[in-house]
Amino acid sequence: MPELDVNAIREQFPILSRTVRDGKPLVYLDSGATSQRPLPVWKAEEEFVLGTNAPVHRGSYQLAEEADDAYESARQAIAAFVGADRDEISFTKNATEALNEVAYVLSDERAGELYVGEGDTVVVTELEHHANLVPWQELCQRTGATLKWYSMTEDGRIDLDSLELDDSVKVVAFTHQSNVTGAVAPVAELVRRARAVGAMVVLDACQSVPHMPVDFHELDVDFAAFSGHKMCGPTGVGVLYGKQALLAQLPPFLTGGSMIEVVKMEGSTFAEPPTRFEAGTQMTSQVVGLGAAVKFLSEVGMEAIHAHEQKLTALALEKLAEIPGVRIIGPENTENRGGAVSFIVDGIHPHDLGQVLDSHGVSIRTGHHCAWPLHRACKANSTARASFYLYNTEDEVDALIEAVRAARTFFGVSE
Repeated sequence: MPELDVNAIREQFPILSRTVRDGKPLVYLDSGATSQRPLPVWKAEEEFVLGTNAPVHRGSYQLAEEADDAYESARQAIAAFVGADRDEISFTKNATEALNEVAYVLSDERAGELYVGEGDTVVVTELEHHANLVPWQELCQRTGATLKWYSMTEDGRIDLDSLELDDSVKVVAFTHQSNVTGAVAPVAELVRRARAVGAMVVLDACQSVPHMPVDFHELDVDFAAFSGHKMCGPTGVGVLYGKQALLAQLPPFLTGGSMIEVVKMEGSTFAEPPTRFEAGTQMTSQVVGLGAAVKFLSEVGMEAIHAHEQKLTALALEKLAEIPGVRIIGPENTENRGGAVSFIVDGIHPHDLGQVLDSHGVSIRTGHHCAWPLHRACKANSTARASFYLYNTEDEVDALIEAVRAARTFFGVSE
């Protein structure tokens, strides 16, 4: 497989050429939170807004028809990108909303056999982002269902030996790739266990879809969610995937315009999915931008992107391990591991470390990364996290390492 032409890729991201903090070159290592957007995405949004802007699914005039085509073409492209059918993709404002949507409609008795209530169990993992934990806590509180979870191993993976599933389990929800440890979940095994007890599978794919080839049909998950802004796309748009047969059984999450079939004063009936789950005016230009983002990523090649990130991650893990007092939170090699590298430096609070790195132009995230239970399991209040993407370079890994060493010197904890 040919290596990425990273210099050519970086030319598509003008922000990467800017300087920060008194002329330091920007080293952006926070794509796990929000990625940067390339010119083709901006251009697609701009062309839509300046030349095609009209309400979607509401007009019969040319401009509206062109807007419909742009919106639905993007849906088709996004569906193909993740191995889904067009009608299995609905748009939300972010992945958090998508996961809340699934948890909410499953707590509605109109979901019929899919309803999760008293006597049922929802299973999550200790690695979850709050967006794939709190909605399930809320579901259990509303309906009387029970929440259980897989624990985390010492190296930041799902401990498959920590929980046995039984016939009460209705939902198994887990992250495809941890936003903290980078660990990639054993999806096939977790799906097998869920199927053995008749449970549905919900996948948080926010950290996997941007970074590796993902095929929801091949994975055989029932629902999945991911965000546009983590995959070179716009903010304000997320995606909910659901198997067609399941979506057809579910009631709506939001109600109002567009998502209806017939409305009478006595009551209403609802449109077929995905329209049923897209109430009101949608984030049309953002959807078009996300369509452009998946085209951009596809042209670069997801296998090549994944291989590039693996190389950078391996280099970062190796060089961080050479620094005394650095503790990696997560697997220490790249086997079944993504490009989120979280770590602690003895004697330096992660927030202080982040400030020193920022003074060197290196942008990382510090804190609990919306994953408090995971950090408690690691006996850490917070961590520093560097996360890599297709536009990062080996020189930027070196800049990270140099800045961490400088921080140790600054705080008097150097060797």
